Amino acid sequence: MEIAFEALREAGVRLPKQVGSAVSIVGALIIGQAATSAGIVSAPMIIIVAITGIASFMIPRYAASIATRLLRFPMMFLAGTLGLTGVMLGVILVVIHLSSLRSFGTPYLSPVAPTMAKELKDVWWRPSPRNKPH
Repeated sequence: MEIAFEALREAGVRLPKQVGSAVSIVGALIIGQAATSAGIVSAPMIIIVAITGIASFMIPRYAASIATRLLRFPMMFLAGTLGLTGVMLGVILVVIHLSSLRSFGTPYLSPVAPTMAKELKDVWWRPSPRNKPH
C-alpha cells in the first residue's frame, strides 16, 4: 500500500496542478477500495497508510520529508520481520547514524550528544531573537 501511495504521490507531482491533485485523490480512493474489496489489505491498513501519508505533509522542509519517506520502507521491513524488536533496532540504528554525523565540525546532535550542560537550556525552548538581551 505504501508503494502504491508513493506512486500516486509522484504521479500527482508530475501532472499539471489542476489534474495532479484530482488524480492523486481519486486514485487513492479507487485503489484503496479495490484492494479492500479484493481482500488484499484490511481497512485498518488503508487508514494507517492514509494517516502516514497526511502526516508526511506536515514536515516543512522538502529534504527532511524525503529522508523520512526513504526511512519508512526499511523501518516497515524491520517491523514486519522482527516486530517491535525490529522497530527498536531501526530506531537505534538511526540514532547511531545521527550521532556519528558532523556538520561544519560540530556533532549533529549537539548539545544533547555529546552533552554540553551549559547549552542544554536552548534545546527544548529557545527565546525569540528580539527577546534576547544584547
